[in-house]
Amino acid sequence: MITNTQALIALIITTIINFVLTIYLAKGKNKNQLSQMFTCALGLLILWSIGLIMQMTLSGPLNIDAIYFDYFVYIPICFVPITVFFIGLIFANTKIKFKKKHLLLFIVPIISLLVLWTNDFHHLFYKQYSTSIAETIYGPYMTIHNIYSYILLGIGIIYLLRFSIKNSGFFSKQSLLILLGISVPVIVNILGTFKIIPMSIYITPITFTATVVLSAISIFKFQFLGVAPIALQKIVDRISDSYVVLSEDNKVTDFNKTFLDTFKLKSEDVRSKSILEVLGDNKNYKANIDKLLKSIEKTKNSKKTISYEQKFEKINKYFTIEIASISSENASLGTLVMFKDITQHKEDMETIKSNQDVLMEQERLASLGQLIGGIAHNLKTPIMSIAGAAEGLDQLIKEYDESIDDPLVNSQDHHEIAKEMLSWIPKIRMHTEYMSDVITTVKGQAVALSNDEDVYFTVGELVKKVNILMKHELKNAYTYLNVMMKTDENLTLKGDVNSLVQVVNNMISNSIQAYNGARDKNIDLEVNKKGSEVIFSVRDYAGGLPKEVQDKLFKEMITTKGKNGTGLGLYMSYSNIKARFGGDITFDVSSGKGTTFNIIIPIKK
Repeated sequence: MITNTQALIALIITTIINFVLTIYLAKGKNKNQLSQMFTCALGLLILWSIGLIMQMTLSGPLNIDAIYFDYFVYIPICFVPITVFFIGLIFANTKIKFKKKHLLLFIVPIISLLVLWTNDFHHLFYKQYSTSIAETIYGPYMTIHNIYSYILLGIGIIYLLRFSIKNSGFFSKQSLLILLGISVPVIVNILGTFKIIPMSIYITPITFTATVVLSAISIFKFQFLGVAPIALQKIVDRISDSYVVLSEDNKVTDFNKTFLDTFKLKSEDVRSKSILEVLGDNKNYKANIDKLLKSIEKTKNSKKTISYEQKFEKINKYFTIEIASISSENASLGTLVMFKDITQHKEDMETIKSNQDVLMEQERLASLGQLIGGIAHNLKTPIMSIAGAAEGLDQLIKEYDESIDDPLVNSQDHHEIAKEMLSWIPKIRMHTEYMSDVITTVKGQAVALSNDEDVYFTVGELVKKVNILMKHELKNAYTYLNVMMKTDENLTLKGDVNSLVQVVNNMISNSIQAYNGARDKNIDLEVNKKGSEVIFSVRDYAGGLPKEVQDKLFKEMITTKGKNGTGLGLYMSYSNIKARFGGDITFDVSSGKGTTFNIIIPIKK
């Protein structure tokens, strides 16, 4: 059996070890919840040891009953199980948020102290007190106190052991140290309780100190407090996206192999270094690190995820950087920064853009060809009419000239000839005005292919331009455009009128082509005003759009014309209405009947 002198020396050594370890933790940089809870546990063990040292050294000389020292010793004894419970809970979750319900854990320890301090009146705690466990007779309340304390200790120890094994495996140094630390007090107390070995109350704090010290070594020495939360530990290094986990002071606590390979770094260049050191100017990545740091600060204590694109010149890669706070039960655990490599996507988009430019140029040339065809058709009739009027005037002038010296022609005849000549003037004026409208409209559309200008225009003016430009195509297709004006034609809109005309014309052209050459078909152009919006609806009766086309409409360039179409017209129409008018294009399909495209334009003041 250990003598009192040996126990006293062991307690003094234990107190010194706990004190040194407490100072080490207090001065350490890693002052998170787990280190704080370890410090608290060590503080309680120091009080426990000091109380027992006082009992051993002062009880006899001062002739004070040893139980009264227990009144002080039991303060740390009652609260050590709670700290062990919280150590395990924090270790499992990295960080927790203390709530009011946690105060319930303190009820039984407080009751235990009150029962102990009043033991002389009821002997519920001790019936007979002795510093030797074998000679001590416990009261009925001691059973309650012990059960509660061992439950908390058991839960805390299970958390520690379970998650240390989950984190690094059963045979890791961390797990073995924690297992050894748990085994010491359990084995010693079991042997003492069953009186296999003689044991005094002075042994328990010594064995608990062994548990705390070994657990602290396993956690602090092997960086258990510096790794990412348990939930992230099993992210495989083969994941295609790079990631780093940052502590609250922006130091890298975890990362994957992809991050090292992508940024051409070594583990020692990253671990426990600030993100500024890892990716800062000294690494010459030529990236906006200030924006990264500001985004990290914004996400702290926030559930929002910040995402933006960034190019790192040194490694010639584009990334979508996603930054999000890691939290558990509303407690911040750190920050997760994901680097999604979009370099290939960027290159593909450049290729698509290049091809799209070619398609747009082809579409522009096709539109010019259509405009030229429209000019030829729209100007042919008025030119022929003006030519006929000129021929008629020529005949009348000759007739008038010959009648000047004719004695048979009187003044009345001269007036008749002049009147007939004047009758041609309104006809010529009408045709020249029409030609002027055609030229103005066509000129505006030609300019719209390379320029845009916001002007005020009326609904009536827009419909007039549409009629002029589509007249030739409609006539050739033997298709009729029915204009239904259900609002005031003087209603004024603001925007690029030529661009809007082009969009409406494109919708009408699509409706014409939907009939696949069938003759004597109708297309409706309906103009409505709903609230603060004007809706131009182009409706055909050609059977509707296939479901696979409907699903992709406006999202990509898609066509029902096969190799004869690109799908660019409708795609660009949607983009124009969105960008230039802040409007929208919707569609309604009646299966087997037809399709209606609705061009929605907000009324701007």
